[in-house]
Amino acid sequence: MKITGENSAAGRIVGAIFVSAVLVVGAYFFARSVESPKVAEASTETALLQAIATKDSNGDGLPDWEKTLYGIPVNSTTTDYFHLGMTDGEAVARGLIVPKAIADIPAVSSPSATSTASDSGLPPPPADGTITAAFARNFFMLYLAAKQTSGGAPLSQADMMNIAQEALTQLTQTITAAPDFKSMQDLTVSGSGSDALKAFAAKAEAVFLKNTSNATTSEINYLRYAIEGNDAAALLHMASIAKAYRDAAAGLAVLPVPQELAAADLALINALARSSGIINDFTRVNTDPLATILAIKQYAQAVLSLQAAFVDIGKTYQATGVSLSAGTPGASFVNLITDIGVNQQTGTQKP
Repeated sequence: MKITGENSAAGRIVGAIFVSAVLVVGAYFFARSVESPKVAEASTETALLQAIATKDSNGDGLPDWEKTLYGIPVNSTTTDYFHLGMTDGEAVARGLIVPKAIADIPAVSSPSATSTASDSGLPPPPADGTITAAFARNFFMLYLAAKQTSGGAPLSQADMMNIAQEALTQLTQTITAAPDFKSMQDLTVSGSGSDALKAFAAKAEAVFLKNTSNATTSEINYLRYAIEGNDAAALLHMASIAKAYRDAAAGLAVLPVPQELAAADLALINALARSSGIINDFTRVNTDPLATILAIKQYAQAVLSLQAAFVDIGKTYQATGVSLSAGTPGASFVNLITDIGVNQQTGTQKP
């Protein structure tokens, strides 16, 4: 299973450069197109990114995300998956095994060669279509192109850093934001005034009450549990939250909405759907970890969008003189952000 020459060098690069330089720093700060979240939120996200990048469940010297590049099951308990008499991390460092992503690229050092590394029976790559697989292909194609340009001369660490960042840049640019779940044309805008707004609030509240999850904490905490504690139940809780968000978005989308509230309602529907997709990507942390990394990068904006939608809803009710006291049908929907603010100030937690 030994691969020499260019492929061996590529294997060493993954272990030495990938994690700290690209995943922890580049993935978090690259192309952040929105207002930065609060310092505490940014710190939480950065810590999670670092945890994903460094998590090594079985102590074989390869982070779990990197195992997927080599076809090593994340839940593998052996530290010598390929039976080479050393840990998998040592085997990668010595260039004895390489990611399957490079296997189908002809060796640069031998332009006339027709065989590829796939002839060596390497393990399967990350599942086709995953972001991890796409990143692996980008990285190694850029690496081999740079080696060809240099005439086979060794590349400096600065060169490797540039290649890694370019791979991340290309990957990020090829990933388009998911389209909005609904447009204004999809909504039924009907009625206006106090009675219509009160009726909508009651129905919207019922939608949220119907679409609850089995979670007892936030999705970002469950992601931390999944990463730090290998908590399989945390993945199920995140899936439950994602489903609740998506179902709530679908439920709101079929409610006739008063004219005054149409824009804020649409923003809420799309923010819920977008958050659902992001949280679903959180659940892929063990199978497509780069998808989770990019989802974490989008998470702060998703939270801000949800908050902004609820703030706009509350302002709309205030502007029209509609006030719903606690216990009134629809009150929790209208006053959600206000209630959260009060509970934070008093140190209580709203159930």
